[in-house]
Amino acid sequence: MATRPTWSRTYWFDRCILAALIASTAWLSLTLARGPGELAAIWVGNGILAGWLLSRRTASWPGYLAVAFVAELPARMLAGDEPLYAVAIAACNLIEALGVAGAVRRLVPDTRDPRNWMRMGGIAIAATLLACATSGVLAAGVAHALHAQPFLPAVGRWFSAHVLGMVVVATMTLVAQRERSRLFVAPGRTTSLVATLALLVAVTAGAFLTEYAVLFLAYPPLLLVAMRHRFVGAGVGVIAMALVAATLTTLGHGPLWQQGLDDTGRIALIQLYIAGGCLMAIPVCLALAERDRLASRLRDSERRYRMLADHSHDAITRLRADGQRIYVSPAAMDMLGWEAGELLGSRWEIVHPDDRQPLELAMADALASGEPRTDTYRLRHRDGHYVWVEAVSRAIPADDGSGRTDLMITARNISRRVAAEQALEESRRELERQSRVDALTDLANRRQFDERLSLACKRLQRHGTPVALLGMDIDRFKTINDDHGHAAGDAVLQAFASRLCESVRETDLVARLGGDEFVILLEDGSADGAEAVARKVIEAMGRPIVAGGLTLEVTTSIGVAHAQQPVDAATLMARADAALYVAKKAGRNRYHVATTG
Repeated sequence: MATRPTWSRTYWFDRCILAALIASTAWLSLTLARGPGELAAIWVGNGILAGWLLSRRTASWPGYLAVAFVAELPARMLAGDEPLYAVAIAACNLIEALGVAGAVRRLVPDTRDPRNWMRMGGIAIAATLLACATSGVLAAGVAHALHAQPFLPAVGRWFSAHVLGMVVVATMTLVAQRERSRLFVAPGRTTSLVATLALLVAVTAGAFLTEYAVLFLAYPPLLLVAMRHRFVGAGVGVIAMALVAATLTTLGHGPLWQQGLDDTGRIALIQLYIAGGCLMAIPVCLALAERDRLASRLRDSERRYRMLADHSHDAITRLRADGQRIYVSPAAMDMLGWEAGELLGSRWEIVHPDDRQPLELAMADALASGEPRTDTYRLRHRDGHYVWVEAVSRAIPADDGSGRTDLMITARNISRRVAAEQALEESRRELERQSRVDALTDLANRRQFDERLSLACKRLQRHGTPVALLGMDIDRFKTINDDHGHAAGDAVLQAFASRLCESVRETDLVARLGGDEFVILLEDGSADGAEAVARKVIEAMGRPIVAGGLTLEVTTSIGVAHAQQPVDAATLMARADAALYVAKKAGRNRYHVATTG
C-alpha cells in the first residue's frame, strides 16, 4: 500500500496542501469560465484529487474527499455560484474523482511499479471516460435545472474539460507524489524544468498574441518538456499551455478571435488545442517510461549475469563466430591458471592438438543449428598439464545490435571425473582380462577357449575353413608335485606354457583348461601344420626345466584332432582327448593324430 509522502509533517498538513490546491485551481478555472453557472474549459481539481487518493491508503480516502469538497465550495462562491449550485457541482466532482481512483486502485493496486504503468494507463483512460461521462450527465442536469443551460452542450463541455484535466493532472500528481522532493531538488533538474517551461510559455504566449494561425508552434517546446521531464514535464507543460491559452483568449488576444466564434466555440477550440498537446505528449511519456523500464531491466539482467558469471565455479566464455574470445569469467584463473584477460582473443594453442579440429566442428555445429551441445576436450593449464573440461555451447545473439550470432561456452573441470572413469575402465578391462586369462600362466582360460573354439567350428560350417586342435598334458605331473612341491609344479606349468607359445603363430590360441591340461587351437590349420606344431612342442620340451633350484626333465603327450568337414566343438574335443589317450598309452612323450572326417 502507498504511504504518506515524507514531506507531509502531520495528518492535517497533508490535507491543507490538498485543500489549497483544490481551492486555487477551482477559482482559476471558474474565473476563466466568464460567468456564473458556466462550465470551465479545463478542470484540473479532479485530477489532483484522483492522483492524491491513489498516493494514499484507501482507508484515508473519506477524509481527503471531505477536504476536497469543503475546499471547492468557497472558490465557487467567490466565482459567483449560488450555494445550491456549488454544492451540487462539487458533489459531481467528488463522484468523478472517486470513480477514477477507485477503479484504478481496485485493478492496479500498486501504481508505483513501472511495470504496471502501461496497463494502468489503459485502465485509467477507460475509467476517466466513464466517470467523466457520468459526472457530466449529472452536472449538466444541475446546470440545466438551475441556470437553463442547454443540456447536451453542457454535457459535452463538461466531458471534454474534465477528461483533459484528469488525463493530464492525475498523471502529473501521481508522478510528483512518487518523486516527492527529488522532483525539485535533484541536481540540474529544477533549472532545466524551469527553463523548458519558460520556453513553452514564451512560445505559447507569442502564438496567442498574434492574429496569425501559428498555435502549432507551441507543440515542439511541449514535446521537449515531456521528453526531458517525462510525466511531470508533460503535465505541467499542458497546464501552463492551457493557462496561457485560456488567459490570453479571455483577454481578447489570439487568432481564435479572428474566427467569428462565440465564447462556447472559442472554449471548444481551446479544449481541442489542449487535447492535441495531450495526444502528443502523453504517448511520448509512456513510450519513454517503457523504454526506461526495459533499459532498467536490461541493466539488472546484465548485472545479475555478470554477478553469476564472475562468481560461478564454471568458466564462462563468450566467443565470436571466428573463435575470438570477447569475455572470459574469472573462474578461468582457478581452472587453468591464466588471468581472464590473458585468454581473450584467439588462443587455440591452449586446446590439446588432438581436440582442436573436433572443437572447431562442434562450435560450427552449435552456431549453425542453434541448439546447445555438450562436448569434452582438453585445455592446457598454465603450468603445462592438460585439464579435461565438459563444455556446453549455445548460440546467443550478439549484444551490439549487429545481428550476428555469438557463442557462449560454459565449461567445468572434469579432470577428476575423467581420471575416475579411466581408472574404472582400466579396472573393467582388467576384470575382463582376468575372466578370460589363466592367472598362473597368463594363457587363455577355458572360457576364452570355448568361445574361440565355438567360433572356429561355425566358420568351418559356413565357409569350410579347416580347424585343428591339440590337446596335451605334462607327463607324470602328479609325481612332480608330490616329490618337489606345488611351487615347483607351478614353475613347471609356467615354463611349459611359455614353450607352447614359442611353438605357435600369434594367431593361434594356447589355453590352459585346468591342472596340467593345455590345448592349442589352430584356426585355418591343415593336418600337416598341426603335426608340425606337435613336433615343435615335443622338441621344445626336450630341454630341461629349472624349477626352484631343481633341474627337471619334463615331457608331454599330445593328441591332435583335425577337421575339414562341419563338426561341433564337443566332438572335436572328444577326438583330441581320444588321441591324447592313445599317445600316453603308446609310451608318452609323443603325439597321435585322430582320424577325422
